[in-house]
Amino acid sequence: MKVEEVITLQVPASAEYIDLVRLTLYGLAVKIGFSYEEIEDMKVAVSEACNNAVLYAYGDLGTGEAAPVPQPAPRIEVRFIKKNDALSIIVKDDGRSFDASAAAARAKPVDGKSIDELQAGGLGLFLMQALMDDVEVNSETGTEVVLTKRLVKSGEM
Repeated sequence: MKVEEVITLQVPASAEYIDLVRLTLYGLAVKIGFSYEEIEDMKVAVSEACNNAVLYAYGDLGTGEAAPVPQPAPRIEVRFIKKNDALSIIVKDDGRSFDASAAAARAKPVDGKSIDELQAGGLGLFLMQALMDDVEVNSETGTEVVLTKRLVKSGEM
């Protein structure tokens, strides 16, 4: 029988709250049985997804407008879905949508380049894909990044 448990965390779309997401991830991943290295990989990937939401989803809110209509503060929702054999982390914002396939098509290969030759930005998605087993980006309303890491029980490798 497949059992799923969902833990939902909502935080302001601000860099200072990303540590709270990482700490929650750490606590869950330890309970599930992930190795230290797997947990560190997941923490980097979820940080990238959260940073992207903070930096790009909401843009410059409230600049230059006279008496803007009060809006709720921008938030990031993070759902941790604990399954029997995996952990999925869903990072969702309601800001500007992101076209992942177009961004991937524009990206230049990084093979053989020194760190000085790489452009800042645009590497987050590649980093997430390198560190996680599955990465999905849905951007119909806002952006939702689904990061999945499968649990490898000892003796399965």
